[in-house]
Amino acid sequence: MEAPLSFLFLLKNYFLVLHLQKSKIKLYTIMKKIFFAIALLTLICACNKKQETADGKIIGKPEIQVQDGRFTPEVMWALGKMGEKTVSPDGKQIAYTVTYYDMEENKGNAEIYLIPSKGGKAKQLTTTAASEFNLVWQDNETLLFCRDNDILSIALKDGRETTIASFENGTEGFKLAPDGKSIVFIATKPVVRPNHLENLYAGLDKTTGRINEDLMYRHWDNWVDEYPQIFLADFDGNKVDVEHAVCLIDSTFECPMRPWGGVEQYNYSPDSKTIAYTCRKKTGTDYALSTNSDIFLYDIEKKTTQNVSEDILGYDQNPVFSHDGKYLAWESMERDGCESDKLRLMVLNLSTGEHQDMSENFDFNFTGISWTDDDKEILGVVNYLGMDEIFAYNREQRTFRQVSHGYHDIHSFELVNGKLYADQVSMQYPSEIYVYNLSDIKANGTKVSAINDDVLSQVRMGKVEEHWITTVDGKKMLTWLIYPYDYDSMKTYPALLYCEGGPQSMVSQFWSTRWNFMVMSGGGYFIIAPNRRGTIGFGTEWCEEISGDYGGLCMQDYLRAADFFTDSVKQIDKERLGACGASFGGFSIYWLAGHNYEAKGYQDGRRFKALLAHNGMFNFEQQYLETEELWFENWDIGGPYWDKNNARAQKSYTFSPHRFVDKWNTPICVIHSEFDFRIVASQGMAAYNAAKLRGLDARYLYFPDETHWVLKPQNSLLWHRNFLNWFDTHLK
Repeated sequence: MEAPLSFLFLLKNYFLVLHLQKSKIKLYTIMKKIFFAIALLTLICACNKKQETADGKIIGKPEIQVQDGRFTPEVMWALGKMGEKTVSPDGKQIAYTVTYYDMEENKGNAEIYLIPSKGGKAKQLTTTAASEFNLVWQDNETLLFCRDNDILSIALKDGRETTIASFENGTEGFKLAPDGKSIVFIATKPVVRPNHLENLYAGLDKTTGRINEDLMYRHWDNWVDEYPQIFLADFDGNKVDVEHAVCLIDSTFECPMRPWGGVEQYNYSPDSKTIAYTCRKKTGTDYALSTNSDIFLYDIEKKTTQNVSEDILGYDQNPVFSHDGKYLAWESMERDGCESDKLRLMVLNLSTGEHQDMSENFDFNFTGISWTDDDKEILGVVNYLGMDEIFAYNREQRTFRQVSHGYHDIHSFELVNGKLYADQVSMQYPSEIYVYNLSDIKANGTKVSAINDDVLSQVRMGKVEEHWITTVDGKKMLTWLIYPYDYDSMKTYPALLYCEGGPQSMVSQFWSTRWNFMVMSGGGYFIIAPNRRGTIGFGTEWCEEISGDYGGLCMQDYLRAADFFTDSVKQIDKERLGACGASFGGFSIYWLAGHNYEAKGYQDGRRFKALLAHNGMFNFEQQYLETEELWFENWDIGGPYWDKNNARAQKSYTFSPHRFVDKWNTPICVIHSEFDFRIVASQGMAAYNAAKLRGLDARYLYFPDETHWVLKPQNSLLWHRNFLNWFDTHLK
């Protein structure tokens, strides 16, 4: 299980917040002026190496020379990662953050850069030992942002910084009102134990014990010791009145929702008098069983709150007002418990109180909503046939048109003066800024940033091909074929079948520092990456065929893709085929391990000669009781294993990989992390132990300090080195 698809679009914001939470640095004092002078001197000298300051080491852009054009894990981690961007109100400049990493320090640091919106040389605005985030334009010459526990402003003319707000425990982000007179910021509150439990802790200030009497006591990768809420504070243009800030949420409910929600989950009305926000007003067991969140309107003057989506039972999130203030649009799911339901474009008429699904006849997810200046169109990112593209909904014609087109994923975009500035990636390049015209139809976009051009110009990326192959039941399935970086048509190469997680997530043109196809290509492998049953972007029917059928057609899709390419591409050595995957993909590997025999056309009947599973589900019965988001298990598996009258659930449990260990016959590498509360580490340990007891060549890579992902630089580098070594050992 990967991130709920409704939040995949927001992952980069989550990683920034996670980084901040784990790297608190004390506030600047008088050393700031000295440090800034050193930073300026560093820039003048064009020195990219680390510099010592009183506040720590500055992590700058590393120098790297690529050997033989091969994209390695080390090259990947030398690249800068764009975190967020924002266009100035006049449309002339783009501010964005880039994070560079230091392997020795085992951490990264984000700095702010400025570039002309037409493209050109980027200017570095900050050079500090702490990461900057949450960029907001106050005006065309002043940028607001967060660093450590502060909100600061920076004057672009002279680089002068001013602290406008300080928070004892920091903030996860903020938004500035359209009239500039207030902000809404995110802060956390601690969970308070009830008195009958608090009394048990009397005099035990060193105990580490936890007592829980309800569910959702931990979520994804954190114990639920605090919860986020939004606060409204006055702003006079120079200082935020944090002391008199007002919390807008009643009781102990989350806003934004954990684990992915950020500032996109609330917005001001154009007149700055109303705040629309997302909240799931549930806690404990109710929270663990339900995805029913709603959109609320808070009237600043009256201090009243109204639920405007009470009759919708699934996720409602990310509200955005029209420019004329007459309408409110948001992303909406219909069914409670189905976290991968279609994301609909919902529009509320604020005068009549009626809301309408504008994408009723559009069978794709619509996210990242933005209104055009005249409110005639609503723009969004659509998961579409293996790519994430910008689409526009015409309100008068009630039709959708595709704005962007190409082999890429667009994470987000911002519309200013008829231009759409997009954060765009592909399998062959990390995030860069591309610009589109609002009037474009299936346009390729124009690249305006050059964050990693100097490094990528030294690299030979593997060719990417789009194939639509026929499944066992006669349907068409998009499968990507990625070639080895040193491809020679006269040679043969090993190949890897990539099994996607989710399960309801798309094998798109994504760029990742974990599953990076160019690293695999640089290792000398073909990669076969099918959009098997259950992936989004191919219509509701295709997506929903996987629920309750984990060992059915989705597994046949994998086998069909493997057979198709090993038979049709003569440069793939059929007897050197491996398979890998994480989360649902990790389950897929365990399932394939128990069904890797009597395959026609393969020597000794085994398709796969080596396997690698990361954080996968091994024992479904145990998984049902170990995971924290029970709505997922209830929807996709069908319910608890003790419900013997539930035919759907009982069928699902027959697919559990632990039932087929007696058939395991292939070397397998198991990877798992301790802070993965989605699929806990015992699942991986059990799978590894089973392989060893079966007498198989097996390896176990365990991370005691990682989550469902592997985020720390040195851990990631070990992950990739182990990945390549494992398959090189068995397939080369």
